[in-house]
Amino acid sequence: MNARVHSASRGRALRAAVAATAALAAGSALAVNDLKGGPGVNQINLHEPVTRIAAEQMWLHNFMLVVCLVIFVAVFGVMFYSIFKHRKSKGAVSANFHESVAVEIAWTVVPLLIVIGMALPATKVVVAMKDTTNADVTIKATGYQWKWGYDYLKGEGEGIGFLATLDADQRAASDSGKPAPVDNYLLKVDNPLVVPVDKKVRIITTANDVIHAWMVPAFGVKQDAIPGFVRDTWFKAEKIGDYYGQCAELCGKEHAYMPIHVKVVSAEDYTKWVDGEKKKMAAKADDPTKVWEQAALIARGEKVYAANCAVCHKPDGSGAGPIKPLDHSPIVLAEDHMQQIAMVLNGKMDKGMPSWKQLSDTEIAAVITYTKNSWSNKTGQTVQPAEVLAARK
Repeated sequence: MNARVHSASRGRALRAAVAATAALAAGSALAVNDLKGGPGVNQINLHEPVTRIAAEQMWLHNFMLVVCLVIFVAVFGVMFYSIFKHRKSKGAVSANFHESVAVEIAWTVVPLLIVIGMALPATKVVVAMKDTTNADVTIKATGYQWKWGYDYLKGEGEGIGFLATLDADQRAASDSGKPAPVDNYLLKVDNPLVVPVDKKVRIITTANDVIHAWMVPAFGVKQDAIPGFVRDTWFKAEKIGDYYGQCAELCGKEHAYMPIHVKVVSAEDYTKWVDGEKKKMAAKADDPTKVWEQAALIARGEKVYAANCAVCHKPDGSGAGPIKPLDHSPIVLAEDHMQQIAMVLNGKMDKGMPSWKQLSDTEIAAVITYTKNSWSNKTGQTVQPAEVLAARK
């Protein structure tokens, strides 16, 4: 009697757990929709192509699948037919023969023709993928742990440069273990890469620390970014919209937080964006010899910290896991400013601290001043841009 009661109880508990799991899965599925220009729910096919190269890659992919399917059906069809037709129960007797010149020629020539038939269209696509000449816009994409830096080198927008970092709210949601119910979760960045539609864009890739990879599936683009090397790829987006990708090389513990967001706009909107960015750059241009008041540096440093440092060190400077806290940090509290300046400039990869040389002298001075005078770090110290400039030499 007791055994039957316990068995029934376990059965009810198991059914309840299964139902709860199913409900949770259904709720999760309903919470997220296909992201236009990005991944889809239960996606099994390639991304919708928005470049000629991506369309040719999809055609090539489908063509190869058809060829492989035909070969599979032909080979296994003949094999199973032979097994069935010439089985022992039917009285089949094995033939005794040595070689057949015709068969030898056939199974050499036929595969060769198949390989050539597959290689010709594939070679055409690969050659087109590598043709980065005559680009309208050239952009350098530099991989950092863990963000992308973009510098417009040639074409309209030349001279513009910025960092693209994962949206702070989405990172905070991930850290809390409560994913945000949005379609672009962990794909939203603070500064997307902006390019004009129907223009050939050359992307030069490199890296500052470890190997990264710049990949946007809708463009048919994936190019490794390797420290000390310069490689390139290109795309020509034919549709206006937002397109997403991610770093495709395992680049460290923050690999999942290194998205790519490309915003394709009309030629007119691109010109407006370029004008706006250049005005911002002119307004932010700093004289490294300027002597700042502490309050102004702290205010600016707070913005720099929120955009670049808070992801790892937390908004309250408490750090997390192997990331050392900045609150009560001996290096931050030290009267020798060069200790912290050297750390920010050069990083310390064995401690998970990347180099921040890409920031300006004023931005580094501001963020260091901010950390030295925030939370419980009430040092009263001020770091001037000239000190950072001197440390770079």
